[in-house]
Amino acid sequence: MQLTAHLPADQLAGSPAMDAVTLLPSRVTLLDRIAERAGTSAEAPASLVLIGLLRRDSIWPMPGSHLDRVGAALSADLRGTDWLARSGPTEFAVLLDGAAHDAETAANRLVATVAAAGVEGVTACVGIAGLAPDASPSEVHRRATLCLTAARSVGAGRVIRYSGGRR
Repeated sequence: MQLTAHLPADQLAGSPAMDAVTLLPSRVTLLDRIAERAGTSAEAPASLVLIGLLRRDSIWPMPGSHLDRVGAALSADLRGTDWLARSGPTEFAVLLDGAAHDAETAANRLVATVAAAGVEGVTACVGIAGLAPDASPSEVHRRATLCLTAARSVGAGRVIRYSGGRR
């Protein structure tokens, strides 16, 4: 996992660039990172993997200790070139090197990682979208979110990759 922050540790928790619970980069930082990577994605493909947590109970919001435990498990399971961030209240995002169809293998592994994180009743599903030089960071995130929403409607363990085009 690669974290880049230019703030002292005591200021990170209050920064909009960092998630206050997990101290991972926030969605703002994620979108900036997608913008950086998108320009070279034609030569060096990259994918956004959104991991959505699912719960068997209806307690809301998810306790910070659960999010921290899942974040730590995901971080421990990533390759050195992968980049982990928070994307929403119950979502984590990973930027992976490689095309979206290749990211499915990693996504299935990350679903298993969440299940093995030791948080009772928490499972995951995934939406994947490839980065493209002609797609804005918000559009890449929207595509991955669309797939994550579809995966959540099917249930735990589901991985869906964006393959359509917007006209």
